[in-house]
Amino acid sequence: MPQLLTNYHIKLLAALLMLIDHVGAILLPELTLLRVIGRLSFPLFAWLLVQGEAHTRSVHKYALRLLGLGLISQPIYIVAFQVSRPNILFTLLLGLICLRLVRAFPRWQLAVWVGGGLIATAAHLEYGSYGIAVIALIRYFKPHWLWLAAWIGLHLLISVVSPDSSSQIWAVSTVLLMGMTNQQRGAKARWFYWFYPLHLLILVLIRSAVQQGFLELNF
Repeated sequence: MPQLLTNYHIKLLAALLMLIDHVGAILLPELTLLRVIGRLSFPLFAWLLVQGEAHTRSVHKYALRLLGLGLISQPIYIVAFQVSRPNILFTLLLGLICLRLVRAFPRWQLAVWVGGGLIATAAHLEYGSYGIAVIALIRYFKPHWLWLAAWIGLHLLISVVSPDSSSQIWAVSTVLLMGMTNQQRGAKARWFYWFYPLHLLILVLIRSAVQQGFLELNF
């Protein structure tokens, strides 16, 4: 498989897929296809997190960036989705902590990942233990049938255990994109994490304009 994609390309795809997902969730909930397409976004964010942890010059600054943007995004997230759970940036922050602990204490890798999954579930983080499991699997990514079996098995399991998350099965296809990456950074994308709160704010404002009759969405 040709390795043509840099991490910058993955960032563009992750942002686009997330936008499609959130347009479906916030503006056009009747178009379920948008949500299905959007299921591909989280594994790409997890891939970027793993790459970021491996190459960052300061994991502390990386963690503080996720924490700060998570706090900034939270009130917008609550209004956008009308939920009280922590947003995805806190899931990524927990994943980053797990990645660093695994690096520091390799003998305790399984315990770290299990503990991270339990914390994600207890804290009602977005994607919960599935999110931590995705980060864990991508941490050990190899183009090998055994890894692929675990990847497919995880997505089959989440579909069975949580019927409400059955559409997440489509995220299994992101392995094709991972196989096409060359793990090079590519162009800088300082806008990337700021895209999260800003696009949510814009979508909330559009929804408000529609609800007040100032704007119409015709599809």
